[in-house]
Amino acid sequence: MTAIERARTVAVVGAGTMGQGIAQVALLAGHPVHLFDADAGRTTAADASVRARVERLVEKGRLDRAEADAALRRLHPVYDLRDLSGAALVVEAIVEQLPVKQQLFRSLEELVAADCLLATNTSSLSVTAVAGGLERPGRVVGMHFFNPAPLLPLVEIVSGFATDDAVATRAYDTALAWGKSPVRCADSPGFLVNRIARPFYAEAFAVYEERAADPATIDAVLRESGGFRMGPFELTDLIGQDVNEAVSRSVWEAFYQSPKFVPSLPQRRLVESGRHGRKSGHGWFSYEEGVAKPEPHTAAPEGAPAHVTVTGDFGPAAEVLTMLQEADGIEVKQLTSGGPYIGLPGGGQLAPVDGHTSVEYSDVVYFDLALDYRAATRIALAASADVTERTLKEAVGLFQALGKDVSIIGDVPGMIVGRTVAMLVDLALDAVAKGVASAEDIDTAMRLGVNYPRGPLEWGRDLTGDWSFDLLTAMHARCPTGRYAPSLAHYRQGYAEEAPASAEETTG
Repeated sequence: MTAIERARTVAVVGAGTMGQGIAQVALLAGHPVHLFDADAGRTTAADASVRARVERLVEKGRLDRAEADAALRRLHPVYDLRDLSGAALVVEAIVEQLPVKQQLFRSLEELVAADCLLATNTSSLSVTAVAGGLERPGRVVGMHFFNPAPLLPLVEIVSGFATDDAVATRAYDTALAWGKSPVRCADSPGFLVNRIARPFYAEAFAVYEERAADPATIDAVLRESGGFRMGPFELTDLIGQDVNEAVSRSVWEAFYQSPKFVPSLPQRRLVESGRHGRKSGHGWFSYEEGVAKPEPHTAAPEGAPAHVTVTGDFGPAAEVLTMLQEADGIEVKQLTSGGPYIGLPGGGQLAPVDGHTSVEYSDVVYFDLALDYRAATRIALAASADVTERTLKEAVGLFQALGKDVSIIGDVPGMIVGRTVAMLVDLALDAVAKGVASAEDIDTAMRLGVNYPRGPLEWGRDLTGDWSFDLLTAMHARCPTGRYAPSLAHYRQGYAEEAPASAEETTG
């Protein structure tokens, strides 16, 4: 293991929230820590803040008094950049402006020893560009911590175009020694988390823009059916609409305005209006005192159909059929051809989400994907204006009989959870194919960095067959902008699912 020895100094440049958090992590890992900010007042304030954080850990019983005292003796605020010359690792956490970072690293290169690692905590800028003007760009690496750094385990170790492999390995091993869960990735726009997470926000905002559902309902469906800890509307209100929108726009521009990453116009309007979320008192939702958060749309109680017919292979929704067979008062008849759909007594059909729309068929209601249909507490149904009242009521009553709240949304292809998960799988497959990171590191990053219930590639494998590929193909046919066109990697995987086992089968 090549982790930096605990006796050697770690320097942190930038005394804001991230800098303080990184300093605390290194300090409690056993290193002497030098904390510097160009603003001397911020250095002093940050020193006091880190000390107070350590004291709170003692008060809460999470840190021994003797360990805390030893750690506090290792913390040194410094007021001259030259005082960082003895560091073995310098982590930069200053303003996200490329020229400012480049100037800092040029100054550091002249001060520190040849074996000192220079790390940037940038979340949106190119590590390659940060190191571009240096004589030895090979010793610059990205160490992207997530806020709050002392609590969140993920660290993205980003190799710029010129980063030496040994430098990336040393940074990785150091993060591991600090008790973190590092993942390796190439210097690509958004790195891992900020690149692959875009559809979680973008698809929800698109459903809203298409007037298919309101923010509270979309959030509830993604939480209670998709298994996500927070919905995208409440989460971006917490992050800050200005921050989230800026990251979305940065990734879109870095990918030369690829349709895969198109930002949301409604979110842009929020930012322009100053509605930045919790910090401004209003975002997608109001946070003014006395204002209740909107409730999701939940359908009124309906009677369960007395009997249904089940036709075809339901793939990832197969558990719904098992639940129907277990339900009291519903007779289930299994048919063998056609589908997949559930035939309702009134002649309508209930089908699992597949990227098509209700208006294309006669009297069909679609139901959304769930992480776990048995554990889900809510399910979304999509219906066109042509669906009969009886069919919609029977569809609602059926899922209510299975113990679910039901949200009726507009007739949009892919619905809410379905299109979100399919796009997450697509971007993850594309990143693996392009060498951005390994499949394991991508899944780890998305679970630990943004608390997804499953990594996208794990989720993609659990969706039977080439489900996500088929859903995106259907969506692309209905929205031919390129946004939903499966990536080449996704296409290859989908083709492989259907391809003959050997050439002999095609040649005879």
